[in-house]
Amino acid sequence: MTAGNGAPERADERPTPPGSPEGKTSPGGKAAPSAEARPVIIGPHLTDAPSGRVMPADFSIAVRPGTGSSTLRADRERGERRQSMRGFEDTYVDIVDYIIRITHRIWEDQDIGYIYDTYSPGCFVYDDSGAHYGVERVVAATVQGIHAFPDTRSWADDVIWAGDDEQGFVTSHRYITTGHHLAPWRWGGATGRRVDMWGIANCVIRENEIFEEWVLYNMCSKLAQLGIDVAWAAREYGNELASATADRHLPESERLIGGRSPEYYPASASGDGFDVEHFVRGLFHNVYNRRDLSAVDRAYSQAVRWKAASGRAGYGRADVKGMARGLLATFPDLGMHVDEVHWMGNEAEGFRVSVRWTALGTHRGYGLYGAPSHRRVHLWGINQLYITAGRVTEDWMMFNEFDVMAQILSDEPPAMVP
Repeated sequence: MTAGNGAPERADERPTPPGSPEGKTSPGGKAAPSAEARPVIIGPHLTDAPSGRVMPADFSIAVRPGTGSSTLRADRERGERRQSMRGFEDTYVDIVDYIIRITHRIWEDQDIGYIYDTYSPGCFVYDDSGAHYGVERVVAATVQGIHAFPDTRSWADDVIWAGDDEQGFVTSHRYITTGHHLAPWRWGGATGRRVDMWGIANCVIRENEIFEEWVLYNMCSKLAQLGIDVAWAAREYGNELASATADRHLPESERLIGGRSPEYYPASASGDGFDVEHFVRGLFHNVYNRRDLSAVDRAYSQAVRWKAASGRAGYGRADVKGMARGLLATFPDLGMHVDEVHWMGNEAEGFRVSVRWTALGTHRGYGLYGAPSHRRVHLWGINQLYITAGRVTEDWMMFNEFDVMAQILSDEPPAMVP
């Protein structure tokens, strides 16, 4: 991966207007705080506060990204334990090894019962259908998935992690899956077709148990590859959700506070090196809340590689801007909030960053999903960013697109009056 030509111009270099508040964020690459100073983090809900996790300062514990590492790792490949993992099974040498190998054991060895050993009894899982609690639902959903695609294969394309065994670990696992549709499922009989796709799962783990997971399955891509009309399926799915659950709580976006124009993101309070968290939060705020698409030019390499939900892919800043424009045109009042950021790396070798975000908007524009329905819509997603010399050189973007379509296309409740 290479950065664009010339000296890096960071996204936070635009002058801050007079009177803008100064924010305090945690700079990347600094020494980790002492154990006494570190907070014990129960989950990743850190809002706008500096991320308190311990971020790994190098890639000594990592997979080589983009290679599709096998999830079956022999003893000779693993070696000795390489980090403190209090409460984890002795077989795992580090947190990356844990994520890769439990995926293999559950999905490819089909030891579905191992979920009871690696998920907490009351685990929280958030996916396209919203929030769910309890390990039994994880087990049931896995059985259904393996039944429909019994020859599922999974490769770890990257695992971006942070934390330690005191705080708990957080991982952002980008995976590639393949398999043939060989048995009936929710959307009809077996088609025999092959599916190739990627997704992202962010997990929070302590003492061998995942107690929080945010997972995006790329459902639109899966349905399209099986020849299923995605819009029809989304309408059916939306109607099911409307009949089975109460209305979603969709508050007003905080993008415009008190009716005022959106603020500029405050300048970084850190003058020592590249501030990863400030860079990322400023980028998402400026593009999606300030509607400043020129922030892409300042933050991304000219030759950036970009991939997104439903098979989208691009090369260069224009494609990154195109996706942002599509979302803003579809949801003109869109407001976005970065919920959690964690990263690994340093200025010399670059950074790998996981960004989880939430957005709200009203479908009032002609953009991605046809004629306006005037419905309020909840979006959430995960981006994995690769940063070299102060610029994003690769961006993997996944969001709950099938759920977004279900919210727009469902017959119930009736559309809001514009």
